Amino acid sequence: CRKGNDLNYITTAWTCGYVLGQIPSNMLITRVRPSIWIPAMEVLWSILTMLLSTSRSFSDLIAIRFFVGLTEATFYPAMQYVIGSWYKPDELGKRACIFHTASAIGPMFSGFLQTAAYDGLNGVHGLSGWKWLFIIDGIITVPIALLGFLIMPDLPHNTKPSWLYTEPQLEMARKRMAEVNRKPPSKFTKAKVLGFFKTWHIYTLVPLYILFNNGGGPATSMIFWFQSSIRPKYSIAQINLYPLGQNAVQIVSTLVWAWWSDAIGLRWPPIIVAGTWGMIVAILLAATPVYTHIARRWALYYMIPITGGLSGIILAWANELTGYDSEKRAFVVASCNMWAYVMQAWLPIVIFPQEEQPRRVRVLKGNIATACINFSMMLFALITYVLQRRDERRALK
Repeated sequence: CRKGNDLNYITTAWTCGYVLGQIPSNMLITRVRPSIWIPAMEVLWSILTMLLSTSRSFSDLIAIRFFVGLTEATFYPAMQYVIGSWYKPDELGKRACIFHTASAIGPMFSGFLQTAAYDGLNGVHGLSGWKWLFIIDGIITVPIALLGFLIMPDLPHNTKPSWLYTEPQLEMARKRMAEVNRKPPSKFTKAKVLGFFKTWHIYTLVPLYILFNNGGGPATSMIFWFQSSIRPKYSIAQINLYPLGQNAVQIVSTLVWAWWSDAIGLRWPPIIVAGTWGMIVAILLAATPVYTHIARRWALYYMIPITGGLSGIILAWANELTGYDSEKRAFVVASCNMWAYVMQAWLPIVIFPQEEQPRRVRVLKGNIATACINFSMMLFALITYVLQRRDERRALK
């Protein structure tokens, strides 16, 4: 980039698009078939991503990145809403978390792919390596998006019988959702929309998800720690490779939380255990000198992502608690992810500023803040559970 702040502007453009698109998109898939809307947005994302390679000015890059974020806004909350439309509580946590593991698996492979593409294609046909990366990203995504038109289901009430989904299977799916009071979409009214804000769900689930999403900040310090280390001195390859262990830890812990949560029929216990773990690790990182006790600090950095697998658990909980109103469910799920990214756009910059890493004074403050965030996450999980139990007791009267 031409100037030091250009990368920040590019990231901000994407974040603005991503944030603005989430709620409208999730509201739309209660009316438009997900098997059309989600793949269509993925195809459009692929085209826009490839168009980034044609940018001739910084303003072009900013504009395209905004629309890349806008089209990308559909995928994660929409998929969590659709998953929540098909599975019972003893199944939902596993499905939501398995889907979420892609966010940890992807970076484990993309780093190697990006390095190979950049080194092998830089200058080919007069294009820079970074432009080839965008082209490859788009090419890879197009066939997967097109496959989505063929195999992705809609919701149980509007999925058409096909070679994948027979009418008896669809009828069984509708009965299963009726058994757990997971309602299909209904008519939008003013009272319905106002009702989104008249119950406690939006006021506990959204803060809970925001706190989860911003509770793993110390993990980003690991790469700066490697870069600044003198004894030992790490190579570029090692700096890129060693942090991938965090992704492996996140994958394993995500699946543990999922199976445990579904087995006991409760969402809050994994959040409490993971939050306690994250809080203790952050405190230990704050108390550990940056360049001594190397093995301890290395192990602590690997333990931070244990909280990173809670996304599927929290969104499964949101799907269950708001299942009686499909539009409200779509709104709450999208709101969780949207507001989490609103906070993530600025909070890490404040508590873990890159230019001050890995100096202990600043990292100390960030680790203490992270401990407080994890503690607050646990409080909101308990508040949510107490309110859930209160509603269940009222329903029995």
